[in-house]
Amino acid sequence: MSLRFHEIAESRHRILNPFTDDKLDTLGEICRPGAGTRVLDLACGKGELLARWSARYGVQGTGVDISDVFLDAAAARAAELGVSDRVGFARADAAEYAEGAEKGAYDVVSCMGATWIGGGLAGTLDLMRPLLREGGLILVGEVFWNAVPTPEAAEALHADPEACPSLADTAEAMEAAGYDLLDMVLANADSWDRYVASQWWTVSDWLRDNPGDPDAPGLREFLRKGRRAHLEFGRRYLGWGVFVLRPSLP
Repeated sequence: MSLRFHEIAESRHRILNPFTDDKLDTLGEICRPGAGTRVLDLACGKGELLARWSARYGVQGTGVDISDVFLDAAAARAAELGVSDRVGFARADAAEYAEGAEKGAYDVVSCMGATWIGGGLAGTLDLMRPLLREGGLILVGEVFWNAVPTPEAAEALHADPEACPSLADTAEAMEAAGYDLLDMVLANADSWDRYVASQWWTVSDWLRDNPGDPDAPGLREFLRKGRRAHLEFGRRYLGWGVFVLRPSLP
């Protein structure tokens, strides 16, 4: 799906993944960031994690994304919560930003649902690790299979069964990359519905308001296929979660 399709479909979302407000709050309770905790959020979307954690815990840091639309929303959210002096946002390719960022400077480095920035989970973890201070945490959002998908399901969900392992295999891949899995917060059927199904109304409204837009036929097809894929396959096969990691001891 194109970036513009994401910007349209998720225009009414604050959290751009299958997380609800309570799950994001649970993640904060698990990580217990203190005042002054420095966070780098790669592919931050609308910056909800940074803004909310800054308002609740006093963290400071930077969110990085390629979408001006999402970054404008992130800046507005930070202003709404009164934390613009503690968090900022940069428009950049997340992988390039990570490679050029200060090493060992962050208490938390997060990438919640965009491990494509490093060519997959292992590559993204390799990007993130040098940025951590000693004792720091990695938060990585990743998709996995709840059950072995049929070929039809894998095709409909645009997922490679080999590149999208089970939950247990995902944990083993993190261990193989040199991390201890400390905790996790997983999406469920309801939070997937809130992320995916709530886009349908948004897209339907946009199509009514913009019938002559060049992207209207593609977005209409995205709506039709995406809805079918979620209802028939996604709720059954597709899992997602945020995993709390710490570099393993040598």
